[in-house]
Amino acid sequence: MQTIRSLFAGLDWLLLGCVLSLSLMGLVTMYSHTGDNTYLDRQVLWIGLAVAALLAALVPDYRFLRTSPAAFTSYVGIVLLLVLVLFVGSITLGAQSRFDLGFFSIQPADPAKLILVVVLAKYFAKRHELIGDFTHILVSGLYTAVIGGLVIIQPDFGSALIIAAIWFGMVMVAGIKARHLITVLGLGAIGFALLWQFGLYEYQKQRILTFLDPLSDIQGAGYNAYQSTVAVGSGELLGKGIGYGTQSKLLFLPEFQTDFIFAAYAEEWGFFGVVLLFTLFSAVIWRLIAHAAAGATNFEKLFTIGVALMLMSHFFVHIGMNVGLLPVTGLTVPFLSYGGSHLLTTYIALGMVMSMRRNAPVRITSDDSIIGG
Repeated sequence: MQTIRSLFAGLDWLLLGCVLSLSLMGLVTMYSHTGDNTYLDRQVLWIGLAVAALLAALVPDYRFLRTSPAAFTSYVGIVLLLVLVLFVGSITLGAQSRFDLGFFSIQPADPAKLILVVVLAKYFAKRHELIGDFTHILVSGLYTAVIGGLVIIQPDFGSALIIAAIWFGMVMVAGIKARHLITVLGLGAIGFALLWQFGLYEYQKQRILTFLDPLSDIQGAGYNAYQSTVAVGSGELLGKGIGYGTQSKLLFLPEFQTDFIFAAYAEEWGFFGVVLLFTLFSAVIWRLIAHAAAGATNFEKLFTIGVALMLMSHFFVHIGMNVGLLPVTGLTVPFLSYGGSHLLTTYIALGMVMSMRRNAPVRITSDDSIIGG
């Protein structure tokens, strides 16, 4: 009984409440007054499993990640899965990115992001005072490039973009020098040029070109982006009402339950609903920053910041492509979109953050007051 009480004492109820509210809003957006609700029914199950996974993630004391080879072992394991999916993975919407297990599928790119956060947090925490050495930027970049490269091959350009954003954000937080930042940006520009020339498929190039001129190919590559902006704008102030989104429910807006769920949500909930969405997500990030500030060591701080970066990059890239500010990359929005792999990954990440705070060591000062915990 004491163990259960101690476990629940580690829960950040405000953070969990915001996350569950976002997941509920996603469920409501998937609801339709006509036909079956396959996505809604399955998502209810995924949310239940995700909450259970969060509670399970609260149990371990993750201080072992700082000293044991578990982080690197996990990294090798996820790299092997990313290689394996290229050979035996199922193809969905042109991407060979998931293992089809019948009733559900697993997309290894999602847990790969979390494992990368763990690896980078450990790497930078052990070398915090030596971060000025450009060698560490290159080594951490190599860790990232291996995962990012395998994800691009699938091809999953959206997830690769998130992986790059996680690395860049964690490098910035760890403390990169200005001249090194310029070098990194230069290497990034060269890398993008090489990617454009040899790595991107023609349809991916067309999406980027269409982003620069969205109206140039409305019936082709620009169709999804155009329909998405129409859906967002048609929501106006109060929205069309739950289940009455014509762009999504009449299938003018493809993949409304995943890649374009923000547009579907904005159409039905309107401007006030979008404000509520941003408020709840901001609260999630605020709580993560608070946990990072209270981290016992640099590892806990960097890990929590990495989780926040993962969620923020997903959120803003998804919304950016839904409102025509970024190219369409096929990316989910945290907690809102349909899908098990991403939902489980994000809930587990939050469980790990809460566990790190709960299991943080305490220090006794000379006046017997307790610090930490």
